[in-house]
Amino acid sequence: MGTESTIPADAIKLLQASADITLKLDPQGVIEQVQVTRKELALGDTGQWVGRRWEDIVTHESRPKVRELLQGTSRALWRHINFPTNQAEDAPFEIALVRAQESGSLIALGRDLSALAALQQRLVDAQQSLERDYLRLRHLETRYRALFQSINDAVLMVDAASEDVVEANPAALALLDRPPKLVIGAPFHQCFQTGAASRLDQAMAAVRASGKPELVDLAAVRGEAVQCHISIFRQEERWFFLMRLGGSRGNLEGQENEQQAKLLDLMQRSPDGFVITDESGRVQQCNAAFADMVQLQSQQALRGESLERWLGRAGVDMNVLLANLRQHGIVRLFSTSLRSEYGSNVPVEISAVRLQLPAPGSMGFTVRDIGRRLEREPQKSRELPRSASQLTELVGRVPLRDIVSETTDLIEQLCIEAALELTRDNRASAAEMLGLSRQSLYVKLRRYGLGDLGGEPDA
Repeated sequence: MGTESTIPADAIKLLQASADITLKLDPQGVIEQVQVTRKELALGDTGQWVGRRWEDIVTHESRPKVRELLQGTSRALWRHINFPTNQAEDAPFEIALVRAQESGSLIALGRDLSALAALQQRLVDAQQSLERDYLRLRHLETRYRALFQSINDAVLMVDAASEDVVEANPAALALLDRPPKLVIGAPFHQCFQTGAASRLDQAMAAVRASGKPELVDLAAVRGEAVQCHISIFRQEERWFFLMRLGGSRGNLEGQENEQQAKLLDLMQRSPDGFVITDESGRVQQCNAAFADMVQLQSQQALRGESLERWLGRAGVDMNVLLANLRQHGIVRLFSTSLRSEYGSNVPVEISAVRLQLPAPGSMGFTVRDIGRRLEREPQKSRELPRSASQLTELVGRVPLRDIVSETTDLIEQLCIEAALELTRDNRASAAEMLGLSRQSLYVKLRRYGLGDLGGEPDA
Protein backbone atom coordinates (compact mmCIF):
# COMPACT_ATOMS: atom_id res chain seq x y z
CA MET A 1 0.00 0.00 0.00
CA GLY A 2 1.51 3.38 -0.92
CA THR A 3 0.71 7.06 -1.12
CA GLU A 4 -1.16 8.60 -4.10
CA SER A 5 0.90 11.81 -4.41
CA THR A 6 3.84 12.65 -6.63
CA ILE A 7 7.14 12.08 -4.82
CA PRO A 8 9.89 14.66 -5.43
CA ALA A 9 13.34 13.40 -6.41
CA ASP A 10 14.89 14.74 -3.21
CA ALA A 11 12.31 12.88 -1.16
CA ILE A 12 13.12 9.70 -3.04
CA LYS A 13 16.82 10.14 -2.30
CA LEU A 14 16.00 10.72 1.34
CA LEU A 15 13.91 7.55 1.46
CA GLN A 16 16.66 5.58 -0.24
CA ALA A 17 19.25 6.85 2.22
CA SER A 18 17.09 5.79 5.17
CA ALA A 19 16.54 2.24 3.83
CA ASP A 20 18.97 -0.70 3.87
CA ILE A 21 17.83 -1.81 0.41
CA THR A 22 15.86 0.06 -2.25
CA LEU A 23 14.21 -1.44 -5.34
CA LYS A 24 12.88 0.75 -8.16
CA LEU A 25 10.12 -1.12 -10.03
CA ASP A 26 8.01 -0.47 -13.09
CA PRO A 27 4.19 -0.70 -12.77
CA GLN A 28 4.33 -4.44 -13.57
CA GLY A 29 6.75 -5.15 -10.71
CA VAL A 30 9.90 -5.60 -12.83
CA ILE A 31 13.05 -4.36 -11.12
CA GLU A 32 14.70 -1.41 -12.85
CA GLN A 33 17.25 -0.39 -10.26
CA VAL A 34 18.70 -1.83 -7.03
CA GLN A 35 20.46 0.12 -4.30
CA VAL A 36 21.95 -1.59 -1.25
CA THR A 37 23.02 0.80 1.50
CA ARG A 38 24.51 -1.84 3.81
CA LYS A 39 27.22 -3.68 1.92
CA GLU A 40 27.54 -6.39 4.59
CA LEU A 41 24.19 -7.88 3.62
CA ALA A 42 24.76 -11.38 2.18
CA LEU A 43 22.43 -10.94 -0.81
CA GLY A 44 24.89 -12.04 -3.47
CA ASP A 45 25.10 -10.17 -6.80
CA THR A 46 22.08 -7.85 -6.63
CA GLY A 47 22.93 -6.48 -10.06
CA GLN A 48 21.46 -9.64 -11.58
CA TRP A 49 18.07 -8.70 -10.16
CA VAL A 50 17.62 -5.90 -12.73
CA GLY A 51 15.13 -6.92 -15.38
CA ARG A 52 13.57 -9.66 -13.25
CA ARG A 53 10.21 -9.63 -11.55
CA TRP A 54 10.36 -8.77 -7.86
CA GLU A 55 8.19 -11.79 -7.11
CA ASP A 56 10.82 -14.11 -8.60
CA ILE A 57 13.73 -13.05 -6.36
CA VAL A 58 12.05 -13.58 -2.97
CA THR A 59 11.46 -16.85 -1.12
CA HIS A 60 8.42 -18.93 -1.91
CA GLU A 61 6.43 -17.98 1.21
CA SER A 62 7.02 -14.25 0.57
CA ARG A 63 5.58 -14.19 -2.96
CA PRO A 64 1.91 -13.70 -1.89
CA LYS A 65 2.99 -10.71 0.21
CA VAL A 66 4.79 -9.17 -2.80
CA ARG A 67 1.69 -9.59 -4.95
CA GLU A 68 -0.45 -7.90 -2.29
CA LEU A 69 1.96 -4.94 -2.14
CA LEU A 70 2.01 -4.58 -5.93
CA GLN A 71 -1.78 -4.80 -6.20
CA GLY A 72 -2.27 -2.35 -3.32
CA THR A 73 -4.38 -4.83 -1.33
CA SER A 74 -2.04 -5.22 1.62
CA ARG A 75 -3.64 -4.16 4.90
CA ALA A 76 -0.25 -3.36 6.45
CA LEU A 77 2.13 -0.66 5.33
CA TRP A 78 5.20 -2.78 6.15
CA ARG A 79 5.42 -6.49 5.24
CA HIS A 80 7.98 -9.08 6.31
CA ILE A 81 9.64 -10.45 3.16
CA ASN A 82 12.62 -12.85 2.95
CA PHE A 83 15.28 -12.81 0.25
CA PRO A 84 17.39 -15.91 -0.49
CA THR A 85 21.09 -15.54 0.27
CA ASN A 86 24.32 -17.39 -0.36
CA GLN A 87 24.28 -18.56 3.26
CA ALA A 88 22.24 -21.15 5.16
CA GLU A 89 19.59 -18.69 6.33
CA ASP A 90 17.42 -16.27 4.35
CA ALA A 91 17.74 -12.48 4.73
CA PRO A 92 14.63 -11.03 6.48
CA PHE A 93 13.49 -7.52 5.51
CA GLU A 94 10.58 -5.30 6.39
CA ILE A 95 9.37 -3.81 3.09
CA ALA A 96 7.14 -0.81 2.33
CA LEU A 97 6.07 0.17 -1.18
CA VAL A 98 5.90 3.81 -2.29
CA ARG A 99 3.96 4.57 -5.49
CA ALA A 100 4.63 7.66 -7.73
CA GLN A 101 1.31 8.78 -9.27
CA GLU A 102 2.62 10.58 -12.38
CA SER A 103 5.29 8.16 -13.58
CA GLY A 104 3.66 5.03 -12.24
CA SER A 105 7.03 3.88 -10.85
CA LEU A 106 7.20 1.93 -7.60
CA ILE A 107 9.89 2.16 -4.93
CA ALA A 108 10.28 -0.69 -2.42
CA LEU A 109 12.10 0.36 0.75
CA GLY A 110 13.51 -2.39 2.95
CA ARG A 111 14.82 -2.41 6.51
CA ASP A 112 17.16 -5.25 7.51
CA LEU A 113 15.69 -7.48 10.24
CA SER A 114 18.64 -9.86 10.59
CA ALA A 115 19.66 -8.45 13.99
CA LEU A 116 16.06 -8.75 15.21
CA ALA A 117 15.81 -12.28 13.76
CA ALA A 118 19.05 -13.27 15.52
CA LEU A 119 17.71 -11.86 18.77
CA GLN A 120 14.44 -13.74 18.32
CA GLN A 121 16.36 -16.95 17.63
CA ARG A 122 18.39 -16.45 20.79
CA LEU A 123 15.17 -15.95 22.71
CA VAL A 124 13.72 -19.16 21.25
CA ASP A 125 16.92 -21.06 22.09
CA ALA A 126 16.84 -19.69 25.64
CA GLN A 127 13.19 -20.72 26.03
CA GLN A 128 13.92 -24.21 24.74
CA SER A 129 16.89 -24.48 27.09
CA LEU A 130 14.70 -23.43 30.01
CA GLU A 131 12.06 -25.95 29.02
CA ARG A 132 14.67 -28.70 28.82
CA ASP A 133 16.05 -27.75 32.23
CA TYR A 134 12.53 -27.59 33.66
CA LEU A 135 11.71 -31.01 32.24
CA ARG A 136 14.97 -32.44 33.58
CA LEU A 137 14.21 -31.04 37.04
CA ARG A 138 10.70 -32.48 36.88
CA HIS A 139 12.14 -35.89 36.07
CA LEU A 140 14.65 -35.57 38.89
CA GLU A 141 11.90 -34.59 41.32
CA THR A 142 9.75 -37.52 40.17
CA ARG A 143 12.62 -39.96 40.70
CA TYR A 144 13.40 -38.39 44.08
CA ARG A 145 9.75 -38.67 45.16
CA ALA A 146 9.51 -42.28 44.03
CA LEU A 147 12.73 -43.18 45.84
CA PHE A 148 11.86 -41.20 48.97
CA GLN A 149 8.45 -42.82 49.27
CA SER A 150 9.51 -46.39 48.47
CA ILE A 151 12.73 -46.90 50.47
CA ASN A 152 12.52 -49.01 53.61
CA ASP A 153 14.72 -46.63 55.62
CA ALA A 154 12.86 -44.13 57.77
CA VAL A 155 13.91 -40.63 56.64
CA LEU A 156 12.95 -37.18 57.89
CA MET A 157 14.00 -33.85 56.38
CA VAL A 158 14.25 -31.03 58.94
CA ASP A 159 14.71 -27.30 58.38
CA ALA A 160 17.98 -26.38 60.14
CA ALA A 161 16.75 -22.89 61.03
CA SER A 162 13.32 -23.67 62.51
CA GLU A 163 13.99 -27.38 63.29
CA ASP A 164 10.54 -28.21 61.88
CA VAL A 165 9.98 -31.39 59.91
CA VAL A 166 9.70 -30.57 56.20
CA GLU A 167 9.19 -34.06 54.82
CA ALA A 168 8.74 -37.56 56.17
CA ASN A 169 8.48 -40.78 54.19
CA PRO A 170 5.98 -43.58 55.00
CA ALA A 171 8.67 -45.68 56.71
CA ALA A 172 9.39 -42.82 59.15
CA LEU A 173 5.69 -42.29 59.88
CA ALA A 174 5.29 -46.01 60.55
CA LEU A 175 8.35 -46.09 62.85
CA LEU A 176 7.15 -43.07 64.82
CA ASP A 177 3.56 -44.40 64.76
CA ARG A 178 2.16 -40.94 64.14
CA PRO A 179 -0.06 -39.51 61.37
CA PRO A 180 1.49 -37.12 58.81
CA LYS A 181 -0.34 -34.05 60.16
CA LEU A 182 1.33 -34.51 63.58
CA VAL A 183 4.83 -34.90 62.08
CA ILE A 184 5.17 -32.69 58.98
CA GLY A 185 5.38 -29.04 60.00
CA ALA A 186 5.87 -29.87 63.69
CA PRO A 187 9.12 -29.39 65.65
CA PHE A 188 11.42 -32.36 65.27
CA HIS A 189 11.80 -32.80 69.04
CA GLN A 190 8.10 -33.62 69.48
CA CYS A 191 8.63 -36.96 67.73
CA PHE A 192 10.78 -38.17 70.64
CA GLN A 193 10.56 -38.34 74.40
CA THR A 194 11.29 -35.25 76.48
CA GLY A 195 14.78 -36.29 77.54
CA ALA A 196 15.94 -36.60 73.92
CA ALA A 197 15.79 -32.85 73.20
CA SER A 198 19.17 -32.02 74.77
CA ARG A 199 20.94 -34.90 73.01
CA LEU A 200 19.40 -33.87 69.70
CA ASP A 201 20.46 -30.25 70.18
CA GLN A 202 24.05 -31.30 70.95
CA ALA A 203 24.19 -33.63 67.94
CA MET A 204 22.74 -31.03 65.54
CA ALA A 205 25.11 -28.37 66.85
CA ALA A 206 28.06 -30.72 66.23
CA VAL A 207 26.84 -31.41 62.68
CA ARG A 208 26.46 -27.67 62.03
CA ALA A 209 29.99 -26.98 63.26
CA SER A 210 31.87 -29.83 61.55
CA GLY A 211 29.60 -30.80 58.67
CA LYS A 212 30.21 -34.47 59.55
CA PRO A 213 27.32 -36.89 60.32
CA GLU A 214 26.47 -37.77 63.90
CA LEU A 215 24.76 -40.78 65.49
CA VAL A 216 22.54 -40.45 68.56
CA ASP A 217 20.40 -43.00 70.37
CA LEU A 218 16.87 -41.79 71.12
CA ALA A 219 13.52 -43.03 72.32
CA ALA A 220 10.41 -42.33 70.24
CA VAL A 221 7.20 -40.99 71.78
CA ARG A 222 5.72 -44.50 71.71
CA GLY A 223 8.73 -45.80 73.65
CA GLU A 224 10.62 -47.62 70.87
CA ALA A 225 14.41 -47.17 70.94
CA VAL A 226 15.78 -45.79 67.68
CA GLN A 227 19.10 -44.56 66.39
CA CYS A 228 19.17 -41.26 64.51
CA HIS A 229 21.82 -40.63 61.85
CA ILE A 230 22.05 -36.84 61.34
CA SER A 231 23.68 -35.19 58.32
CA ILE A 232 23.36 -31.70 56.87
CA PHE A 233 23.09 -30.34 53.33
CA ARG A 234 22.41 -27.00 51.66
CA GLN A 235 19.73 -26.25 49.10
CA GLU A 236 19.92 -22.76 47.58
CA GLU A 237 20.20 -20.47 50.63
CA ARG A 238 18.72 -22.84 53.20
CA TRP A 239 20.25 -25.62 55.29
CA PHE A 240 18.47 -28.88 56.06
CA PHE A 241 19.13 -31.83 58.34
CA LEU A 242 18.65 -35.30 56.87
CA MET A 243 17.53 -37.60 59.70
CA ARG A 244 17.79 -41.32 59.06
CA LEU A 245 16.06 -43.38 61.73
CA GLY A 246 16.72 -47.02 62.47
CA GLY A 247 16.86 -49.56 65.27
CA SER A 248 19.18 -49.13 68.23
CA ARG A 249 22.95 -49.48 67.82
CA GLY A 250 22.98 -53.06 69.02
CA ASN A 251 20.19 -54.06 66.66
CA LEU A 252 21.93 -52.39 63.76
CA GLU A 253 25.21 -54.15 64.47
CA GLY A 254 23.37 -57.44 64.67
CA GLN A 255 21.67 -56.77 61.36
CA GLU A 256 24.99 -55.86 59.76
CA ASN A 257 26.63 -59.06 61.04
CA GLU A 258 23.72 -61.09 59.73
CA GLN A 259 23.94 -59.42 56.31
CA GLN A 260 27.69 -59.98 56.15
CA ALA A 261 27.20 -63.65 57.01
CA LYS A 262 24.65 -63.99 54.21
CA LEU A 263 27.02 -62.35 51.72
CA LEU A 264 29.87 -64.66 52.72
CA ASP A 265 27.62 -67.69 52.41
CA LEU A 266 26.47 -66.47 48.99
CA MET A 267 30.05 -66.11 47.78
CA GLN A 268 31.00 -69.56 49.02
CA ARG A 269 27.98 -71.28 47.46
CA SER A 270 27.90 -69.30 44.20
CA PRO A 271 28.51 -71.25 40.95
CA ASP A 272 30.68 -68.34 39.78
CA GLY A 273 34.23 -68.03 40.99
CA PHE A 274 35.09 -65.30 43.51
CA VAL A 275 38.70 -64.30 44.18
CA ILE A 276 40.21 -61.58 46.38
CA THR A 277 43.83 -60.62 45.69
CA ASP A 278 46.30 -58.03 46.91
CA GLU A 279 47.56 -55.15 44.76
CA SER A 280 50.02 -57.39 42.92
CA GLY A 281 47.36 -59.98 42.04
CA ARG A 282 48.28 -62.67 44.60
CA VAL A 283 45.30 -64.67 45.87
CA GLN A 284 44.19 -63.95 49.44
CA GLN A 285 40.78 -65.64 49.41
CA CYS A 286 38.62 -67.56 46.95
CA ASN A 287 35.49 -69.68 46.95
CA ALA A 288 35.02 -73.34 46.15
CA ALA A 289 33.76 -72.67 42.62
CA PHE A 290 37.04 -71.02 41.59
CA ALA A 291 39.03 -73.89 43.11
CA ASP A 292 36.96 -76.31 40.99
CA MET A 293 37.59 -74.22 37.85
CA VAL A 294 41.37 -74.52 38.24
CA GLN A 295 41.00 -78.15 39.40
CA LEU A 296 42.54 -77.81 42.85
CA GLN A 297 41.13 -79.73 45.78
CA SER A 298 41.68 -77.10 48.48
CA GLN A 299 41.11 -73.37 48.54
CA GLN A 300 44.12 -73.07 50.82
CA ALA A 301 46.38 -74.24 47.98
CA LEU A 302 45.59 -71.08 45.99
CA ARG A 303 46.54 -68.58 48.70
CA GLY A 304 49.72 -66.67 47.94
CA GLU A 305 49.70 -67.73 44.29
CA SER A 306 49.40 -65.15 41.51
CA LEU A 307 46.07 -65.16 39.69
CA GLU A 308 48.07 -64.76 36.47
CA ARG A 309 49.14 -68.41 36.83
CA TRP A 310 45.70 -69.58 35.65
CA LEU A 311 44.80 -66.88 33.11
CA GLY A 312 44.98 -67.91 29.46
CA ARG A 313 47.12 -65.07 28.07
CA ALA A 314 50.10 -65.09 30.42
CA GLY A 315 51.75 -61.73 30.92
CA VAL A 316 48.89 -59.87 29.22
CA ASP A 317 45.53 -60.42 30.93
CA MET A 318 46.64 -59.74 34.50
CA ASN A 319 48.54 -56.60 33.53
CA VAL A 320 45.48 -55.26 31.67
CA LEU A 321 43.14 -56.05 34.58
CA LEU A 322 45.39 -54.50 37.22
CA ALA A 323 46.08 -51.38 35.12
CA ASN A 324 42.36 -50.75 34.57
CA LEU A 325 41.54 -51.37 38.22
CA ARG A 326 44.19 -48.90 39.37
CA GLN A 327 42.97 -46.30 36.87
CA HIS A 328 39.18 -46.77 36.89
CA GLY A 329 38.47 -48.92 39.95
CA ILE A 330 36.23 -51.34 38.01
CA VAL A 331 36.36 -53.74 35.04
CA ARG A 332 33.31 -55.33 33.42
CA LEU A 333 33.00 -58.49 31.31
CA PHE A 334 36.66 -58.98 30.43
CA SER A 335 36.83 -61.99 28.08
CA THR A 336 39.69 -64.44 28.46
CA SER A 337 40.26 -68.11 29.26
CA LEU A 338 41.11 -69.93 32.47
CA ARG A 339 43.81 -72.63 32.41
CA SER A 340 43.50 -75.42 34.96
CA GLU A 341 46.31 -77.25 36.70
CA TYR A 342 45.96 -80.05 34.15
CA GLY A 343 46.20 -77.81 31.09
CA SER A 344 42.54 -77.60 30.05
CA ASN A 345 41.24 -74.21 28.96
CA VAL A 346 37.79 -72.81 29.74
CA PRO A 347 36.47 -69.53 28.24
CA VAL A 348 35.50 -67.12 31.04
CA GLU A 349 34.31 -63.57 31.63
CA ILE A 350 35.92 -61.62 34.46
CA SER A 351 34.47 -58.62 36.28
CA ALA A 352 36.63 -56.94 38.89
CA VAL A 353 36.54 -54.10 41.39
CA ARG A 354 39.04 -52.34 43.63
CA LEU A 355 38.12 -53.01 47.28
CA GLN A 356 38.55 -50.96 50.44
CA LEU A 357 38.17 -54.01 52.67
CA PRO A 358 39.76 -56.20 54.00
CA ALA A 359 42.65 -53.82 53.19
CA PRO A 360 42.93 -50.77 50.92
CA GLY A 361 44.16 -51.80 47.49
CA SER A 362 42.66 -55.29 47.52
CA MET A 363 41.10 -56.52 44.29
CA GLY A 364 37.90 -58.55 43.95
CA PHE A 365 37.33 -60.74 40.87
CA THR A 366 34.21 -62.54 39.67
CA VAL A 367 34.98 -65.35 37.21
CA ARG A 368 32.14 -66.80 35.14
CA ASP A 369 32.44 -69.90 32.93
CA ILE A 370 30.89 -69.07 29.52
CA GLY A 371 31.86 -72.29 27.78
CA ARG A 372 28.39 -73.80 28.27
CA ARG A 373 26.42 -70.91 26.83
CA LEU A 374 24.14 -71.95 23.99
CA GLU A 375 25.29 -70.87 20.57
CA ARG A 376 23.15 -68.43 18.70
CA GLU A 377 20.72 -69.71 16.12
CA PRO A 378 22.32 -70.68 12.80
CA GLN A 379 22.56 -67.60 10.64
CA LYS A 380 21.38 -67.30 7.10
CA SER A 381 23.96 -68.11 4.46
CA ARG A 382 24.07 -64.50 3.25
CA GLU A 383 24.85 -62.95 6.66
CA LEU A 384 28.18 -62.40 8.34
CA PRO A 385 28.71 -65.09 11.02
CA ARG A 386 30.20 -62.64 13.49
CA SER A 387 29.54 -59.06 14.41
CA ALA A 388 32.35 -56.55 14.95
CA SER A 389 32.18 -57.07 18.72
CA GLN A 390 32.40 -60.86 18.26
CA LEU A 391 35.41 -60.49 15.99
CA THR A 392 37.22 -58.31 18.53
CA GLU A 393 36.58 -60.94 21.19
CA LEU A 394 38.67 -63.36 19.12
CA VAL A 395 41.74 -61.16 19.55
CA GLY A 396 44.21 -63.05 21.71
CA ARG A 397 42.50 -66.39 21.08
CA VAL A 398 42.86 -66.67 17.32
CA PRO A 399 45.82 -65.28 15.29
CA LEU A 400 45.07 -62.03 13.47
CA ARG A 401 45.84 -63.50 10.07
CA ASP A 402 43.17 -66.20 10.62
CA ILE A 403 40.55 -63.60 11.62
CA VAL A 404 41.34 -61.43 8.58
CA SER A 405 41.49 -64.42 6.22
CA GLU A 406 38.12 -65.78 7.37
CA THR A 407 36.41 -62.39 7.10
CA THR A 408 37.98 -61.62 3.70
CA ASP A 409 36.97 -65.00 2.26
CA LEU A 410 33.40 -64.56 3.43
CA ILE A 411 33.06 -61.04 1.99
CA GLU A 412 34.60 -62.23 -1.29
CA GLN A 413 32.15 -65.13 -1.49
CA LEU A 414 29.16 -62.88 -0.77
CA CYS A 415 30.25 -60.40 -3.46
CA ILE A 416 30.63 -63.17 -6.07
CA GLU A 417 27.20 -64.60 -5.20
CA ALA A 418 25.65 -61.13 -5.47
CA ALA A 419 27.27 -60.51 -8.87
CA LEU A 420 26.06 -63.88 -10.21
CA GLU A 421 22.57 -63.15 -8.98
CA LEU A 422 22.51 -59.68 -10.56
CA THR A 423 23.77 -61.02 -13.92
CA ARG A 424 21.48 -64.10 -13.83
CA ASP A 425 24.51 -66.40 -13.59
CA ASN A 426 26.26 -64.81 -16.60
CA ARG A 427 29.84 -65.32 -15.51
CA ALA A 428 31.38 -63.10 -18.15
CA SER A 429 29.25 -60.16 -17.01
CA ALA A 430 29.85 -61.06 -13.35
CA ALA A 431 33.62 -61.06 -13.87
CA GLU A 432 33.41 -57.64 -15.54
CA MET A 433 31.23 -56.32 -12.74
CA LEU A 434 33.71 -57.52 -10.12
CA GLY A 435 36.76 -56.27 -12.04
CA LEU A 436 38.17 -59.78 -12.42
CA SER A 437 39.31 -61.80 -15.38
CA ARG A 438 37.09 -64.73 -16.29
CA GLN A 439 39.88 -67.13 -15.35
CA SER A 440 40.24 -65.55 -11.88
CA LEU A 441 36.49 -65.75 -11.39
CA TYR A 442 36.49 -69.47 -12.26
CA VAL A 443 39.31 -70.08 -9.80
CA LYS A 444 37.31 -68.43 -7.03
CA LEU A 445 34.12 -70.28 -8.03
CA ARG A 446 35.96 -73.58 -7.67
CA ARG A 447 37.46 -72.45 -4.38
CA TYR A 448 34.08 -71.66 -2.82
CA GLY A 449 32.13 -74.40 -4.61
CA LEU A 450 29.76 -71.99 -6.31
CA GLY A 451 27.80 -72.77 -9.47
CA ASP A 452 28.03 -75.65 -11.94
CA LEU A 453 31.50 -75.59 -13.46
CA GLY A 454 31.00 -78.57 -15.67
CA GLY A 455 29.99 -76.53 -18.76
CA GLU A 456 31.88 -74.17 -21.00
CA PRO A 457 32.52 -70.58 -20.03
CA ASP A 458 29.94 -68.03 -21.09
CA ALA A 459 30.52 -66.21 -24.31
